[in-house]
Amino acid sequence: MRRVHRTKIVATLGPASSTPERIDALFTAGVDVFRLNFSHGSHDDHKKRFDAIRALERRAKRPVGILADLQGPKLRLGTFAAGAVDLAAGDGFRLDLDKAQGDRTRAPMPHPEIFAAIGPGSDLLLDDGRVRLRVIESGPDFAQTEVVTAGRLSDRKGVNVPGAVLPMSAMTEKDRRDLAFAVELGVDWIALSFVQRPDDVAEARRLAGGRAAVLSKLEKPAAIERLDEIVELSDAVMVARGDLGVEMPPEDVPSLQKRILRTCRLAGKPVIVATQMLDSMVAAPAPTRAEASDVATAVYDGADAVMLSAETASGQYPVEAVAMMERIIVRVERDPLFRRILAADHAVPEATAADAITAAARQVAETINAAAIVTFTTSGSTTLRAARERPAPPILCLTENVGTARRLALAWGVHTVVAQDVRSFDEMVERAVTVARASEFAGPGDRLVITAGVPFGTPGATNVLRIAWLDR
Repeated sequence: MRRVHRTKIVATLGPASSTPERIDALFTAGVDVFRLNFSHGSHDDHKKRFDAIRALERRAKRPVGILADLQGPKLRLGTFAAGAVDLAAGDGFRLDLDKAQGDRTRAPMPHPEIFAAIGPGSDLLLDDGRVRLRVIESGPDFAQTEVVTAGRLSDRKGVNVPGAVLPMSAMTEKDRRDLAFAVELGVDWIALSFVQRPDDVAEARRLAGGRAAVLSKLEKPAAIERLDEIVELSDAVMVARGDLGVEMPPEDVPSLQKRILRTCRLAGKPVIVATQMLDSMVAAPAPTRAEASDVATAVYDGADAVMLSAETASGQYPVEAVAMMERIIVRVERDPLFRRILAADHAVPEATAADAITAAARQVAETINAAAIVTFTTSGSTTLRAARERPAPPILCLTENVGTARRLALAWGVHTVVAQDVRSFDEMVERAVTVARASEFAGPGDRLVITAGVPFGTPGATNVLRIAWLDR
């Protein structure tokens, strides 16, 4: 099944989308990668979804990516004796480690790492920023605050600490158990929540042990301060705009999104734009015009993928949300302005044979109006370089490694076919032509631009460019 869209679609599975029939319908509507959200559901739930996706993959004869999204540390208040309290601006409000239920003057906050990171003048955001507190006095087990933004607080509302690097790992014990389960299951990507520093990514990579690629979710301002280092250590990145929009002013998020996308593209790392993209479709059959523009902006900016969360996990119109996202993507990618924007932002090739060949492949393919660029890859690096170029022709990737094929389901413009590796130039051309015909990428009289590495099968050794003509 050949996709029309180049920007990939990631969809979250949940109560509204977990039957094999619904997963099939989402895939048919355009999903390239399925997200298993480990913040919800049991291991048995996720295994059933995993098995349904792999069964779909066998029927569709197309690699499908699976992303396991770890919950990360959730910072929350305790409970209130009355269930909820109303705070007024100027009120004093104490947070402490005492487990006693809260009232209008205090609440339990069982996170000593927060008290260790704050001081007088620090702000605390509660319930996704609906209530703002300013710290007046603090110690290792308490914070006396003043209410800056009034509102209602109820049991177990979330706590955000903007601007602070908390002395805690991005992975809880639950996350470590979930990661071990996910890689044993055979997922392709592990999404790491609450990344603050490069060490967080290094820990996840060590635990994954190469059995799954690591995707860093950027949702903390502290991570942005070390963006280049985190991107370098990660296999992919997600712009998790929900928490970013809580911990920093909303007006800063759009420019930050563009900065992250550009950094990832320069590094050749896939990047997902996520959170509330078609949020109104949780309860309505069509998005707002602003949401359609939001998806379109991510596509114009060159994102590798856009993601649906509650829209497909728990919404009333999961298949319609995917179909709508697919239509928006296709419409943008057919806009002549889209090609001009991408062409204006090509990365300067590194001084390597692999980068030189890949940049040349794009230029040659566009000059001769090739039907496709065909890449032979083992590790995926050759194909990711091709995707970084954002070529006008589609990228047809041939690999004998099914794990590589599934991971590349996230990469912009890439259609991957699992095929035996080649051993000679003649076999390379023959295989490329055969697969391009069978996959309906090329027909009689079309031309293909082919890249590979010699010796064949050597990871990262892109050093060959060939042009092939298909017989009429």
